[in-house]
Formats: sequence, structure tokens, C-alpha cells
Amino acid sequence: MIFGRVKPIDAILATAEKKSLHRSLGALQLVLFGVGCIIGTGIFVLTSVGAQKAGPGLMLAFVVAGAVCIVAALCYAEIAAMLPVAGSAYTYTYSVLGELLAWTVGWALVLEYAVAASAVSVGWSGYFVGTLQEFVGITWPAALAAGPEALGGAPGGIINLPAVIIALLVTWLLMIGTTESARVNAVLVAIKITTLTIFVALTLPAVEMENFNPFLPGGMFGGFGSGIGVVGAAATMFFAYVGFDAVSTAAEETKNPQRNVPIGLIGSLLICTIFYVLVAAGAVGSLGGQPIMGPNGIPFPAGSAELARQCAMPQYADMLVCSNEALAHVLRQIGFSGFGNLLGIAVFVSMPSVILILLFGQTRIFFVMSRDGLLPEKLSTIHPKWKTPYVVTAITGVVVAFAAAFLPVGQLADVANAGTLYAFLMVAVVVMMLRKTDPGRPRPFRTPAIWVVGPLTVLGCLFLFVNLPLEAMLVLPIWTAIGLVIYFAYGHRTSHVGQGRIEVHEDDPDAPPPPVHPVPSFDE
Repeated sequence: MIFGRVKPIDAILATAEKKSLHRSLGALQLVLFGVGCIIGTGIFVLTSVGAQKAGPGLMLAFVVAGAVCIVAALCYAEIAAMLPVAGSAYTYTYSVLGELLAWTVGWALVLEYAVAASAVSVGWSGYFVGTLQEFVGITWPAALAAGPEALGGAPGGIINLPAVIIALLVTWLLMIGTTESARVNAVLVAIKITTLTIFVALTLPAVEMENFNPFLPGGMFGGFGSGIGVVGAAATMFFAYVGFDAVSTAAEETKNPQRNVPIGLIGSLLICTIFYVLVAAGAVGSLGGQPIMGPNGIPFPAGSAELARQCAMPQYADMLVCSNEALAHVLRQIGFSGFGNLLGIAVFVSMPSVILILLFGQTRIFFVMSRDGLLPEKLSTIHPKWKTPYVVTAITGVVVAFAAAFLPVGQLADVANAGTLYAFLMVAVVVMMLRKTDPGRPRPFRTPAIWVVGPLTVLGCLFLFVNLPLEAMLVLPIWTAIGLVIYFAYGHRTSHVGQGRIEVHEDDPDAPPPPVHPVPSFDE
């Protein structure tokens, strides 16, 4: 039976020990790892997308999205501490719900990481073009700054060339083995936090209360598949929190994971939540964040061709909802052009690290699925000179660059969220089932009130999913159907579990060599 193909937890742990990655990460480094991945396109770019959906209600949207992430993080913390191995939600699902559902989760994680990397690339492009214009005085051609207008790009857009370049550049760096060190990563995180702190300090004193009226121009609930209103904005701004789960992909490379993984997960989430609420208040309160309304009194859909045409009109061009570099734009409009330019440079410098971490997470998911025999082992082939899994890195990078070339950031974020919400939901189900099926297993971190937190996570993920735009919701079942075709054509017959190869030994001649970690070694 397909659903009977469960890889026991003890076997997963044994496999990880036999073919393990080097453990070198500590608690602080995991927090920095999480913050470095979380703070990125979500807050620096999607603030304008969220404002178009919810207006000043964006602050409430951050609270809603953050609440779902908090309960999901508590579930992640328990299972990641129990199973400190690579693979994230895919591995967790394999241990309880079986191979078929594990495959669908792993396939959804591909959607999450690859599309999220595309979204960050597009976000970086907006800051690159804006900084080039404001700081250097060079105007980047509109045709090469956005995808086609029919796909939600700016009028005159053909291809987002800067997004393609940065995606391929980061891919190349990962392929040849260039890594960030812990010190460099810490510096980049410090730049992001300092940048957001300065933004809050400059914008909060400039807040005008009339900018918050009306507070909910798009309403609280936009309706099924509409993607508008506070909840619709929360479904999109959920992307601003995505990244804490990347901490769990590094569990196999963490010292004392039972203690450090929960600290990394929850600590990074709490730090980012505080910043997001303050930044949203400063942006909307100082400049104004009212959406551009359609003829029916409903906000134009974010990322739509209709909104792009409205934003091309002079009367709307300076609005927050029309900016591709939201926070830098706010500072320039309220009289801090110099700081706005510096913020643009800070994002320009630091955001590629987010792309790197997302691509790293993607390759690790592929590596573990390949290690289980569900994907060809050639995908995790190690380059003889570079010592990196170059094949899967190259394939992922090309796909990421292609999506970034033609789609706007808002659409990409919603699609990535669809895969992420499914993975988070499955993690909550796994944690609850393990409490019943394996209650005696040591749990270094126990999710408090699991029979409250677990169902809240499931309901919260479903709630946000049905409030995504309809197009984003449809991508997940279509993507899953494609994945199932691949599974039954290949993975079902090559699965190590299906063949009875539960534990992989050191002398296994078919075992691929462990990849060199493309993200930093954190050794002192």
C-alpha cells in the first residue's frame, strides 16, 4: 500500500547519522539565519502590495499572518527537535503519513522555495532600478525592468532583466562553492535590522492620524479567492514571515539541535514580528496607504494589469501602493531622500543573501528526496572540483530566473504561499499524530497545548489559503498533479523504502557522497 510506505523515525535518524552533514550551527547563528531569510522582500517590497489589498488595515494583516506563523512555529519546533535532520516538512511527513503524502509535501516545498527565490529576485530588481535612478541618476529602460503588462508588469515591460541577472548570479556562486561566512551573514542581518530601525525612527514621528482613515477600505474579508481585504492581505503578507521554516532545513547541521532549533525558529519569528508591525505603522501613517479603488468601489487586484495602468498615471505614481521599492519610496516622499537612497543600497546589498538561503533550502529538499530514491541520484551529483550539488542548483536557478523574468512580485509571493501553507498544515498534522502514535519518544521541546495549537495551525493555514487570489490557489493542485505523475512514473518504483532499503549504511556503494554545505560554515 502506498500510504503504508512509512519511513520510521529511527531509520530516518540512522540514515542522517550514516550520511550526515557537518554539525556546526549554534542557537544565535540559527536565529541570525532565520532573521536573514525572513527579513527580505516581504517587508521591503510587499508592503505596497499589502496596502493595495487592505489599506491601513495592513497592520492588522501582519498580526493575522503572524498569529498563524506563531502556532505553526510551535509545531515546527517540536518536530524539528525530535527529528534534527535535513528535509523539513517532507521528512517529517514521511515518518508518519507515508511516502505519497511526503512526496506531495516535498513537491510543495519546491514550489515554496523556488518561487519565493523568484519573488525576492523581482523585489531586488525594484530596489536596483530605483537606487540607480535616485542615487546615480541612470534611468533603467522600462522594457527591461518588468515583465509584460499582460502578466501584471508595468506598461512597456518585456522582461525583468535585473531579476534574471541576480538569480543567475547567486546560482553561479552556489555552484562554484562560493559561500557566505557566519560573519558576513551576521553583517547582512545587522544591516537589515539597522535599516528597519532607522526607517521606524524617521517615519513614526511623521505619522498623521488622518492617513489611517478609512482603516479598512477593502473590508476585513474580501471573499473566497478575491485576495483583497485584511485577510487577503494577510494571505499575501504571510510571505513576509516565510523563512523561519528554513531553519529546520539546517537541523542536520546544528549543534545540540534539540535546544537550538526551537530557539532559532521562535526567536527569529518574534524579532521579525515586532519590526513588521512598527514598519507598517510608519509607512502607512507617514505617507498614506490607501488603495486605488476600482469603479465598483473595490481595490484593483494587486499585481494586475489594471493596477499597473492606474499606477502609470501621474496622479497615482507617487502613492505607496504603486512603488516597487516601498520603504525607500516612503522615505523619499516624506523628505528623507538621502536615507531613502541609503535604504535602497542596503536592500540592494543584503537581499541577495535571502535568494541564496532560499536556493540552499531548495537544493537540500532535493538532496533528501534523492537520498530516499524518489528523485534520480544524479540530481545530487557533487562536482569534482567545486564540491557542490551543481546539477540541481543549476536546474533550480534557471527555473527561478525564468519566473522572475516575467511575473510581478505579488503574484509570485501568493503562489509561494500556497505551497508553504500546505507544508505547514501537514507539519501540524504530523505533530498531533505523533503525540498519539509515539507518545513515549523523547521530546526536548513540547508544543504547549498541542490540541489547541495544532488545530489552530491547520485552520489558520486553510483560512489564509482560501483567501489567496483564485489563480494562486489553483496553482497548488495543478502543481501537485504534475508531481504525482512524476512520482508514479519514477519515484514509486525507485523508492528506497519501497525496495526495503530502510537504512543506508556507510559502505553502501550506491550512496551519494554528502554535499558540501553551500551556506557558510559556522566553525570558529
